[in-house]
Amino acid sequence: MNQPIVDVLLPLALGFIMFSLGLTLSLGDFARLLARPRAMAVGLAGQVVLVPLVAFAVASLSGLPPAMAAGLMIVAASPGGASSGLITHLARGDTALSISLTAVTSLASVATLPLVLDASLRHFLGTGVASGLPVGTLVRGVFFLATVPVALGMVVRARRPALTARIGPVTERIATALFLLIVLATFASQRQTLVDNFATVGPAALLHNVAVMAMGFGLAATGGLALRDRIAISIECGLHNAAVGIFIAATVLHSPEMTVPSVVYALLMNLTAICLIVFMRRRRPACATG
Repeated sequence: MNQPIVDVLLPLALGFIMFSLGLTLSLGDFARLLARPRAMAVGLAGQVVLVPLVAFAVASLSGLPPAMAAGLMIVAASPGGASSGLITHLARGDTALSISLTAVTSLASVATLPLVLDASLRHFLGTGVASGLPVGTLVRGVFFLATVPVALGMVVRARRPALTARIGPVTERIATALFLLIVLATFASQRQTLVDNFATVGPAALLHNVAVMAMGFGLAATGGLALRDRIAISIECGLHNAAVGIFIAATVLHSPEMTVPSVVYALLMNLTAICLIVFMRRRRPACATG
C-alpha cells in the first residue's frame, strides 16, 4: 500500500475508533473524574515520571547502542497513543480516564518531551537538541484525531440514544477489527526493520513495556484506586504514540537508527495490549465496560 493511501486511511481508522468510544461515554463519565482527581494525578505521575525513569534504567542497563538507547527514550517521552482508549475499553478499564490522560499528556508533552529528549541525547550521545520541537503539531493532531471524534460520538449518544443502542455493538466490532488491521499493517510495512533489529532492540523494548505496565498498575493500586482505574493507568503507561517517536527521530533528528525502537515498540506494545485484553475479559466477563 502506497504512503499517501496510508496517510489517509490510518487517520480515518483511528478517527472511527475514537468515534466508537464516544458512543460509550457521557459527560457524566468525565464529570466523575473531577470528583476523584487522585486517578488523574496517579496516571500523570506514571506517564510523566515513572515511564521515562524506567526507560532510562532499561536503556542504560541493556547494552543498547547509544542511538537506539536514545530512541527508546524518545518512545518513553511520547504521549499516549490514540488506540489506548479502545484497548482500555476492551480490557474493562475506565475509558474516560484513559482518554483524559491521553489528552492531558499530549498537552504536557509540549514541555516534557523536549526536556526528556535533550537530557537523553546529552547522556547517550553527548549532544543536546535545539529547542522548538514541533510538539504543537502533535497537540493539534491529538485534538482532531481523538478529541473531536470522541465528542461527536458522545453527541450522537446523547441526542440519539435509540440509534446508539442499535449501532453501538456494530461500531465496537468494526473498531476492534480496525485496531487489529493497524497492528498487522505496522508489521507488514516495517517487517524488514523488525527482522533486522528485533534481536537487538526487542528484549529491551519488551522489558520496558511490560515493566511500565506492571509498575503503572502497582502505582495505581498503591494509590487506592479501583481496578478499572488501574487497568486504564497501566495501559496508558504502556502504550505510546510511536508515530511521534518515528517522526522526531527521522524528521527532526534525521537519525534512521533512532527510529528503530519506535517501530519495534509499536508492534510489541500492541501485542502485550491484546494479551491484557484477553486476560481481563476472561477474568471479568460480566463487568460493564466504561
